[in-house]
Amino acid sequence: MEQKDKDREQRCQVLSKLARRRELQARYGYDLDRERLAVIEAARPLAGRILEAGTGRGHLALNLARLGYHLVSFDQSAEQLDFARQNLEANGLAELVELRQEDGENLSLADGSFDVIFAVNLIHHLKNPYRVMDELQRVLASSGKQVISDFNERGLAMMAEIHRLEGDEHEVSGVSLAEIEEYLKTKGLNIKRTQTEFEIILVASKPG
Repeated sequence: MEQKDKDREQRCQVLSKLARRRELQARYGYDLDRERLAVIEAARPLAGRILEAGTGRGHLALNLARLGYHLVSFDQSAEQLDFARQNLEANGLAELVELRQEDGENLSLADGSFDVIFAVNLIHHLKNPYRVMDELQRVLASSGKQVISDFNERGLAMMAEIHRLEGDEHEVSGVSLAEIEEYLKTKGLNIKRTQTEFEIILVASKPG
């Protein structure tokens, strides 16, 4: 099989898996694009350099790119980055997103190099979330804002059931988004909190 055919087959497999996950989520009333757009709306206005922490399968990056934004998005997992790449390429938006493999606890990015940082449904996966939060604060510009969203109890219950149906287990760390919110307040950040049926959204910025 030629490389082009292999690439096409791999993309079909990735898109099929993404479609199956969307179908499962829809059974519970969870519209993935609607949820991501709610996060983007909570973060507006958006200007300057945008960073996404935790690319996952590329859903936030895809929605930002659809709106015409350029961004850098990193994930520790090469497999997840490949999913995201296939997702973006299938939608003709790969040129708007720079995908990088990075360790969130030790980023290779320069201090103060981004104006907006997104972290969506990342916190509940992290072993050392406070260390990651510190790194994201380090690379955030002094006038920038950090947008952190994660599942509420209903969202976590939904994901646990979806993973069960897929023959998997949804692992959740011991640190809640509420604890992260309090931690950011100790850093002197102002927090604007909004929510959807499934997500809690925090927008953290420095006073003034």
